[in-house]
Amino acid sequence: MKPLAIIPARWGSTRFPGKALALLAGRPLVLHVLAACRASGAFCDVRVATDDDRIAAAVEDAGGVVERTASHHPSGTDRVAEVAARLGSEVGVVVNVQGDEPLVHPESLRQLAAAFDDPMVEMVTLIRPLRPEERSNPDVVKAVVDLGGDALYFSRADLPFPRTAAGAERWAHLGLYGYRRQTLLRLAALRPTPLERAESLEQLRALEHGIRIRCVRTERASIGVDTPEDLARAEALLGKA
Repeated sequence: MKPLAIIPARWGSTRFPGKALALLAGRPLVLHVLAACRASGAFCDVRVATDDDRIAAAVEDAGGVVERTASHHPSGTDRVAEVAARLGSEVGVVVNVQGDEPLVHPESLRQLAAAFDDPMVEMVTLIRPLRPEERSNPDVVKAVVDLGGDALYFSRADLPFPRTAAGAERWAHLGLYGYRRQTLLRLAALRPTPLERAESLEQLRALEHGIRIRCVRTERASIGVDTPEDLARAEALLGKA
């Protein structure tokens, strides 16, 4: 069975309240994400997880399916996990497609979903080549991977350290995740870990608890919208597409 895509969307963003319904090319961000998930053909179904009536109404008016969730969740992962727990074992794999990734490409979603053809894979995320000008930017998360494509570490720092001129490949992390259902529920039940708190990167919780993360390489760039400035950048990129 194909994975289930769940798009967590909330109103109360600290830096950009209401961003899920902020307009990009005349359409709310969350509906761009919904359209990309549908266009990918990678999922058995796509649902938006939210606690907000305004977001729910916009999604339902566009013909989308809404899963209502509690309002106390500290992260999108927790919101997605609530839905996965409620749906039960009929769901084998869940893909968390953040509602603030309006330029995510359908091909990237297909690549992520296909990684679960390997029965040994527990958790998947996306990486892309890191651009030189991004190396010093802490908002662009860097991924360090092993020879098999599994994550060794994620950091906001410029990793790996350039000790010699013959450096390793450098990767930027794209914040989309897929999980086996039981792996997702286990991860959501774990407390935040020291490295997670130090870097403010929740995927480090998985690594600190020994959950391997397969990193799927894509050439497709995306942009997470965290501020109104990011929305302007996304608008400019969309105009070039």
